[in-house]
Amino acid sequence: MCGRFVATNSAAQLAAFFETSPDGPDLESNYNVAPTTDVIGVVSDADGQRRLEAFRWGLVPSWADDVRIGSRMINARAETLGEKPSFRRPLQRTRLIIPMDGFYEWRTTPTGKQPVYIHGADGSPLAVAGLWTTWRDPSCPPDEGWLHSCTVITTAANGTMRPVHDRMPVLLDRSRWTEWLDPANHDVSSLRELLVPAADDLLVMHRVGTEVNSVRNRGPHLREPVGELDL
Repeated sequence: MCGRFVATNSAAQLAAFFETSPDGPDLESNYNVAPTTDVIGVVSDADGQRRLEAFRWGLVPSWADDVRIGSRMINARAETLGEKPSFRRPLQRTRLIIPMDGFYEWRTTPTGKQPVYIHGADGSPLAVAGLWTTWRDPSCPPDEGWLHSCTVITTAANGTMRPVHDRMPVLLDRSRWTEWLDPANHDVSSLRELLVPAADDLLVMHRVGTEVNSVRNRGPHLREPVGELDL
């Protein structure tokens, strides 16, 4: 499960890295992004032009009666996407990349849960595969109450992650971004072939303090190393 992550890059920085149009939402740096928070996603137009948009983290299916369902749909398991009504259509038509500086996971130890920060070995943003959809609040007047929301796709842990957790976000290689984002690509079989564990040398990690446990804490100190990570 991916339940918290770090997002500090500006829209301009993300536009340069993901080769999108220069316009996009500039969200405040957040070192402890939690479910139901607005996040930046990379999507693509039919002509292949990428752009940045804001999405609420926690997918709210178009047929949902209440936005609160999104808090239970922050992750989507790669192995069962085709079986879940909430994810089947987005997998075919509305995919995105969720940029992350890195993400947190909690390792079970004899003395309790130990938070760990995981990030790219080269310091570049992580390109996390996700799905998005549009929902309209039925209590609002027509043409109002629209919400874009998203979910993070997870897969089995790679060798680096396995001592910490048995799941990890799907990390897309740059060479596969266009294939994943193309809204005209409805080949679910080939798309699912992208949803595999990352190479073992892509990520590094270190132990962080327990202040990250509270979503109220969002400062840069949260990802600073604290003590040894004994794996």
